[in-house]
Amino acid sequence: MIRAFDNFSLPLLRWLDPEDAHRMALQGLRLLPPIRQRADDPKLAVRAFGLNFPNPIGMAAGFDKSAEVPDALLKLGFGFVEIGSVTPRPQPGNPRPRVFRLERDEGVINRMGFNNDGAHVVLRRLAARAHSGGIVGVNVGANKDSGNRVADYVRLIEIFAPVASYFTVNVSSPNTPALRNLQQADALNELLARVIDARERVRQNAGDTPVLLKIAPDLTLAELDDVVHIARSRRIDGMIVGNTTLARPSSLRDQSRAKEQGGLSGRPLFRLSTRMVAETYVRTEGAFPLVGAGGIDSGGAALTKIRAGATLIQLYSSLVYKGLGLVDDIKRDLMSTLLRTGHDSLSDIVGADAATMTAEDWPA
Repeated sequence: MIRAFDNFSLPLLRWLDPEDAHRMALQGLRLLPPIRQRADDPKLAVRAFGLNFPNPIGMAAGFDKSAEVPDALLKLGFGFVEIGSVTPRPQPGNPRPRVFRLERDEGVINRMGFNNDGAHVVLRRLAARAHSGGIVGVNVGANKDSGNRVADYVRLIEIFAPVASYFTVNVSSPNTPALRNLQQADALNELLARVIDARERVRQNAGDTPVLLKIAPDLTLAELDDVVHIARSRRIDGMIVGNTTLARPSSLRDQSRAKEQGGLSGRPLFRLSTRMVAETYVRTEGAFPLVGAGGIDSGGAALTKIRAGATLIQLYSSLVYKGLGLVDDIKRDLMSTLLRTGHDSLSDIVGADAATMTAEDWPA
């Protein structure tokens, strides 16, 4: 069924404006007939942040911003889904057009700006599926016009703790002015202190909800040193590496579209984001797991990200070009690797190449 859906939908969606195509994809997922979910091979199971994932492949934040189709995505084979970014109040985001395909590069540039339906609408949707099972994380962000962005994050922790499998504190989007300033040492230290305190306050009623930090791939190594030090000292549960990049690799072929403002994702992000996973992995020294995101469009790319240090991985932009069948393709390739190498689980190879990668030339 997934292959049939891809064969029908991908050519059609590529003819549409990217944002219209995205909206149609969400509508299509809502209309999908019931799917009998096939159990994953136990070798693909991953335990991280105190959670048991049936497989390591997640839908990254940005696709289902307002929690419209998390269960449909889980039934299509994702091991987990991250909704959001959600802000306390609804906001429309930046003016359209704000999403651009770089077809020749299999990349995407977006400057969406945290458009979403707001915390209370999203809370109703997540509460309605609270007993459906599956891991659904909530990616939280601040409103563009907020007078106190740290308070926005704290409020969202309080609101969503009863229904979130985990939280992702997103301070890495390039499309909300000055948001990335929250990655600076003093600001990040205050933010994580307040977020963890909020999580602890609601723990008695909501249970223990892991808190992850999502960072940009554009940090300098000195900045990464500070971020990892603060993350470890505040005892967060994990990091996602990383968000979209403001850089434009010289190898891009679609130079006209590359001039658009916004964050670049997809295949052109793979080398930089993977290097940042490796750099982060060696700095965390096993203190917490990493989620690797950025440019994963094949089983080989997924394996490289895992060997760089990612315990879990996330997809989004590659689905524009490869379709939902990519999820099964990656699972099949990961299983083949485990069988060929004699490993019992993916945890055996997490970070196997990290030290080697950090010694290589920096990605151009």
